[in-house]
Amino acid sequence: MSTQLGASSSYDVFLSYRVADTHNNFTYNLHRSLLHKGIKTYLYRRGEELPLPMLLKVIEESRISIIVFTNNYASSDWCLMELVKILQCRESKQQIVWPVYYEVDPLDIRNQKGSFGEALANHECKFKDDMGKAPI
Repeated sequence: MSTQLGASSSYDVFLSYRVADTHNNFTYNLHRSLLHKGIKTYLYRRGEELPLPMLLKVIEESRISIIVFTNNYASSDWCLMELVKILQCRESKQQIVWPVYYEVDPLDIRNQKGSFGEALANHECKFKDDMGKAPI
């Protein structure tokens, strides 16, 4: 099963993760294992140029989203845009969302503490005048 986008592709699973943190280890191995089991999985590849509207469509059309949270996940604007869309789909389409906590304390994510919380605070400061204007 290929992860390349076709004309009318929809996926069983969308993997949201910070490429720099887990691409060459955990997330890549998870992706391979899911494909091996016949589960059609979307995984962003380094250098892939996917326009934001197309990425959002992939998220919408996936049955499940797996979010691989790391200490640096929230420092990526792209990851946060994916997260917002995933949570919207969980609410509006009852999409299943599975969080995975990779080398990060789940309480830091839940309580927005540690480096995860710092990254969110930095993001909020950076975009405080544009809150609510996300391209999603």
